[in-house]
Amino acid sequence: MKELVEVIAKALVDNPDAVVVNEICGEQSVIIELKVAPEDMGKVIGKQGRIARAIRTVVKAAAIKANKRVIVEII
Repeated sequence: MKELVEVIAKALVDNPDAVVVNEICGEQSVIIELKVAPEDMGKVIGKQGRIARAIRTVVKAAAIKANKRVIVEII
């Protein structure tokens, strides 16, 4: 899941070197933290959060295949 979020985020931003993805594994779920450069934050979130919602939807679909619960947080 971490690699999936990283590939999507690097494709969206102008500064792909500043993309950092952390994966925190818990008992029930996995939390994926996405950090990007401040000037790229708008590109990752999108108008009215549409891009962020799309990223979460794609990751959730991949997580269902792996029988996991994944939460994507944009920091």
